[in-house]
Order: sequence, then C-alpha cells, then structure tokens
Amino acid sequence: MSYSTTQLLTLEEFLKLPETKPASEYINGEIISKPMPKGKHSRLQLRLCNSINEVAESQKIAYAFPELRCSFGIRSIVPDVSVFNWLRIPFDADGEVPNDFLLWPDWTIEILSPEQSSNRVIGNILYCLQHGCRLGWLIDPTDRSILVFRPGQQPELLQKSDRLDVLEEINLEITVEQVFSWLKMENS
Repeated sequence: MSYSTTQLLTLEEFLKLPETKPASEYINGEIISKPMPKGKHSRLQLRLCNSINEVAESQKIAYAFPELRCSFGIRSIVPDVSVFNWLRIPFDADGEVPNDFLLWPDWTIEILSPEQSSNRVIGNILYCLQHGCRLGWLIDPTDRSILVFRPGQQPELLQKSDRLDVLEEINLEITVEQVFSWLKMENS
C-alpha cells in the first residue's frame, strides 16, 4: 500500500519523516508500506540473522541486521535481512553502529509475504545489485524455494537439498531444506 501525496518527496524529505510501523520504503518518489511480518517471516528472519552472525560476527567478517533501513541512490529500503561486510559497516567515532546506513548491503535477503508484490521485492533486490550489492535472496515460504541473485547473472531457483550461495568470506554451508526446517519448532 502506498501513501498518496500531492507532490513527490525527495529522498532527503522522506528521511526526515518519522518512522512507521511497519516500515515504509521510498521507491521512485513513492512511500510504500511493507507488510507487518507474521510468524513464518519472523522465524526465518531471526534464524537467518543468528546463523550468519554466529559464524561471521566474532571474527569481524560480516554482520546481519534485521529490518535495517538502507538509503542509497534514490531509494530508501528496508530489507528483511541486510548483511554488511565488517569493513563496510559505518561505525561512528565511538566505535558504535550508527542509526543511519547510507549505503547498500553486501547481501540482501527478502522473505516474501503473501500480500507482497514479488515484482516489487525483486525490484529492490535488483536495485541493490545495480549499486554494488554482491548477493540477493528471495525466500518464498509458500513454495519452499529461494531465488538467488548475483550481479550480471540470471537468477537461480533453488529448492530442497540445493546448497545456497552465501558471501564467499562467510563460512556458512546451508541448504534450502535447512532454511525451511527452521519453521518447525519443538513443542515443550
């Protein structure tokens, strides 16, 4: 759903607006609301961030952020998971993570919600790749598949026991089946 405006806002004007819940994105001069994450989406998002950070954070290789606003070029987007190479994280003078990330992620991960337009989400992944992002995933919980995007290559549809590409510096081996197995939780 997009907000109606009488005139198009600039990216700078958009970034001055208060944050919304769920998050809004700024795409082609429009403000577009992301759907509120639901159970499957939240579970996959948390497990992806934790799995990536378990192998990458302690060695200062990379870090996966959930729902981080990334503003660059003419868009301000909020990927479900944004992974940054450690050397590209714009730490402030105190060595802390800043609030504003005015750059693209190295790896963008989107988890498709039933009410989302797959083309709009793919558009954001492609936009990231055009600006320097090295890897994109579109996870579709409905058909248990993951589209993998790399710059200058055709997307690859992976399913079942297919091994997923991750950033080469991250030592993580994972299959499509493993990702979707996270949806099952042990009952206590």
